[in-house]
Amino acid sequence: MPSMDGRIALVTGAAGGLGKAIAKALAREGATVVVVGRSKARAEEAVRDISEAVPDAKLEPLACDLSSQASIRSAALEFLSRHEQLDVLVNAAGVFRKARHVTADGLELTFATNVMGYFLLTKLLLDALKRAAADAGTARVVNIASRYGNGPFTTKIDFDDLQTATGKYSTMRSTPPTMLARVLLTQEFAEQLRGTGVVVNAVHPGLVKNTALLNDVGGPFRWITNTFGKSTDDAADTPVWLATSPETAAVSGRLWSARKELPTPGMGSDPGARKRLWEECERLSGSR
Repeated sequence: MPSMDGRIALVTGAAGGLGKAIAKALAREGATVVVVGRSKARAEEAVRDISEAVPDAKLEPLACDLSSQASIRSAALEFLSRHEQLDVLVNAAGVFRKARHVTADGLELTFATNVMGYFLLTKLLLDALKRAAADAGTARVVNIASRYGNGPFTTKIDFDDLQTATGKYSTMRSTPPTMLARVLLTQEFAEQLRGTGVVVNAVHPGLVKNTALLNDVGGPFRWITNTFGKSTDDAADTPVWLATSPETAAVSGRLWSARKELPTPGMGSDPGARKRLWEECERLSGSR
């Protein structure tokens, strides 16, 4: 029997790239996979693609624009209207933008999607995750993040300019702090969920080739990624391992790559930064 038979998984960013590969792998494991795309059409197209690769897959499309808090709340309500429990949540959606955009919520788009989207959706689904853990012994949250640096070049979050509103905007100014933020939120969720059976981990997948993630950026980084990066199926290995393996059922609050734990240097090991970010996310989402 597949390891996830009878379990429910929800994967954001599942319309393409790494998210779709993770959704496909979880479907192969027997899970009912809620395939989240930015629009209904994209989610339904992904369902068709995954069904071709996994003919007996149990799939449900769900539209959610992770840059919009109204869309996140609506998607969470739709999911909860169909399912009381959630065994696995994989936050894989993300953006790289070369120009600054502001969302309808008044937030910078990269921060809104890469940080607030992870925070708010996870928080709205916590009760469903806790119910699954109470029933099955564990539930898992897997956050796709990134190694955010080492030594003197380790990324920091500027809490005085959290949304890159001052100075010249660039992908390399806006995106790395959001990866650090995902690690900090992973740690804080893990701490707050201690004893519930819900475990939360982050994954650095490395360079992943031939995805749409870098379409807006282009340039040398896109060429390097598509030339030297790993396939989406290979990159999905560690996230799926964290989502399904008995080995990782009680592991929480850590950053992983290639099934090995990575250090979280600098601000990534600062509980004060973790709590400050959490409080800012609560304030910006009105979810205190």
